[in-house]
Amino acid sequence: MTPNTIRYGFLGLGIMGRAMATNLIRAGFDVTVWNRTAERCAPLVALGARQAATPAEVAARCDITFAILADPAAARETCFGAEGVLAGIGGNRGYIDMSTVDDQTARDISEAIAARGGRFLEAPVSGTKKPAEDGTLVILAGGDRSLFDDAGPALDKLGKKRMHLGDVGQGARMKLVVNMIMGSMLTAFSEGLSLGMKGNLDGAQILEVLEAGAMACPMFKGKGPMLLAGDYSTSFPLKHMQKDLRLAIALSEELGQTLHTAAATNEIFKRALIAGHGEADIAAVHSIIR
Repeated sequence: MTPNTIRYGFLGLGIMGRAMATNLIRAGFDVTVWNRTAERCAPLVALGARQAATPAEVAARCDITFAILADPAAARETCFGAEGVLAGIGGNRGYIDMSTVDDQTARDISEAIAARGGRFLEAPVSGTKKPAEDGTLVILAGGDRSLFDDAGPALDKLGKKRMHLGDVGQGARMKLVVNMIMGSMLTAFSEGLSLGMKGNLDGAQILEVLEAGAMACPMFKGKGPMLLAGDYSTSFPLKHMQKDLRLAIALSEELGQTLHTAAATNEIFKRALIAGHGEADIAAVHSIIR
């Protein structure tokens, strides 16, 4: 197959999936889409995508099918459900799950896909709405190397960097480590801003000092103005960060690694979730801290 003849599928058109599928369509790839809420397919069909009725139909029709779903339960249902990917996969066709899940879920899906004659790659991404729109995600893959290579032209439209980390499960673990660090950093950032402003420091000047020194980072630059303005417009839903923290803590229990900071961070995100901020951006954790 040449890149221009590969038929791609895309399952899951939320904040991330919609932007990623749009980039594939605009790059000229043949794309078939599916979403549990079918109406979300309409803007992509208007751009030139085909629409399928079930994940099974997408997996049967396409050479390589991508998915990015909310959590392990959604990833399992989309694969193992009555009209799921497993019902349509085979013939050496590929399935690339870009959802953030635990490593055991990734391995279970991989084994089932292989048993049906398909190829599997986990490929969770580091990045939120804007990098998804810009095609500058970091793709953390594990699994079938031939699928990683065959899907390269599409993956390179989705991300600025892609890494093959080894066996299935390693991509999931890398993503949980990244998001665990991100959540902990955001919480400390929010606490620092809150402390400084209660001490009559100017919030914008705190951001300026951070940007000028060793702690400068894109997340602080992007989230800082949101925290100061109380603007929690969703780029990365808070409920998903809390899910990722929970999964990271579960992995730590499996591996025997203490996570004092991450455990405390998880409790703060849980409080924000209980307070009704689950659909807001992760920046909404500031509303609990300030």
